[in-house]
Amino acid sequence: MRAFVLCKLGPGKEQKAIQKIRAIPGVTEVFVTFGGWDVILSAEADTMDKLCGLVVSSIRGVDGVSGTETLVTTNL
Repeated sequence: MRAFVLCKLGPGKEQKAIQKIRAIPGVTEVFVTFGGWDVILSAEADTMDKLCGLVVSSIRGVDGVSGTETLVTTNL
């Protein structure tokens, strides 16, 4: 399973949050952006349950992450 996760970060917490996000197992790429979202990242897991846990527990649990939107990919 692969997803793209859009993250909003709290002011002044960006650098530390990005470092922590990059260190999370399952996070494969991290891009800092300008606009409505501060970071877009790619995440992978073996199952939807593991992907859910990765986003909910690990990514949203990072101090400084104030909001996320997850876009799960599929093969059509």
